[in-house]
Amino acid sequence: MSLGNFIKRLQDIMRNDAGINGDAQRIEQITWILFLKIYDAKESEWEIDDDNYRSIMPTNLRYSNWAIDNKDGKALTGDELLNFVNNELFVTLKNITITPQTTTRQAIVKKAFEDNNNYMKDGVLLRQVINVINELNFENFKERHAFGEIYETILKSLQSAGNAGEFYTPRAVTDFMAKMIRPKIGEKVADFACGTGGFLTSALKELDSQIQTADEREIYKDSVYGIEKKALPFLLSATNLLLHDIDNPQIYHDNALEKDIRDYTPEDKFDVILMNPPYGGSEKDNIKSNFPIELRSSETADLFMNVIMARLKSKGRA
Repeated sequence: MSLGNFIKRLQDIMRNDAGINGDAQRIEQITWILFLKIYDAKESEWEIDDDNYRSIMPTNLRYSNWAIDNKDGKALTGDELLNFVNNELFVTLKNITITPQTTTRQAIVKKAFEDNNNYMKDGVLLRQVINVINELNFENFKERHAFGEIYETILKSLQSAGNAGEFYTPRAVTDFMAKMIRPKIGEKVADFACGTGGFLTSALKELDSQIQTADEREIYKDSVYGIEKKALPFLLSATNLLLHDIDNPQIYHDNALEKDIRDYTPEDKFDVILMNPPYGGSEKDNIKSNFPIELRSSETADLFMNVIMARLKSKGRA
């Protein structure tokens, strides 16, 4: 499969839809569909591995139960598909009840959808987009690998998507930094403005090469932690970690600057902090109040540097 052609086909379909305005919205549209497809495939794996696993999603909302077109004339399309997506799928997923017993891999569904949208207004075109995405078989090893390549293509396209480009640090840069900082199995790596998850997945690549036992594989799955404030990059990052077999991704849709840094305890600290602090931004006074007077700044990057220092272990690396 030509990856460039795959993305181009999706973009060409969406350019005909009056609801899509620009590359950033096209990327968001592709990503929420990809997330549901990938999550559905992961749930099938979890059900095989864990007899007690129960999906947080109602049965009729699981991707394989509504998105597959068997070419028998029964697949949702047109206004019927739009009504389902806008008034049932999104409404239900945005309002999933989260309890203390809800696992991270379940709660991430609500977090992925609470601030995202379906922009498409033509249900026939939406069906066409879904059908193109369904040409990929996530359960096939070769095509599963292709998912990662397609995902990288989507991320790279962020660079030409206006302001959305701020979320993407080139993979060569994240890989180089991860190699230089040398995370080790058993260490916890954090990124407090993780964007699309590039630094986290580069750290995982370094850690994966060190795994020698089943126990180390389990430690690996709990090695990274991320926070992202904005909805689109959070969804991209969550999907990225699922693609890397992090089944309970510790990634949070939040603002790392909103907590008073004087409240952090030793349990909140990390061995490695690997990130590209957002720069050029300006924070509100209530955010600045989370920092001692001598550390307050109007520059977002300065505040993130303070968070890094507050959350790095005494012998940690950043």
